Amino acid sequence: MKYRQLGNSALSISEIRLGSWLTYGGGVEQQNAQACIHKAFEVGINFIDTANVYAQGGAESFLGEVLQGTERESYVLATKVCFSHVSH
Repeated sequence: MKYRQLGNSALSISEIRLGSWLTYGGGVEQQNAQACIHKAFEVGINFIDTANVYAQGGAESFLGEVLQGTERESYVLATKVCFSHVSH
């Protein structure tokens, strides 16, 4: 796996990230989703992407559960916020 420094930070992230948009917290059975996370770590992926609206919050909840017990310094978890109900 190749890694890049994230901006001016000390973070080194994998060039390939693991996304959770249509998968975790609803689209994929939990056992398969957990296996996917474990395989990503096994091949060196340390950058995980999610957002508050993926599976109506289910992706973030799933990742919180499956990452328990994983050394926090071993991965970068990037999340985004969507305000889809904001009035203009």
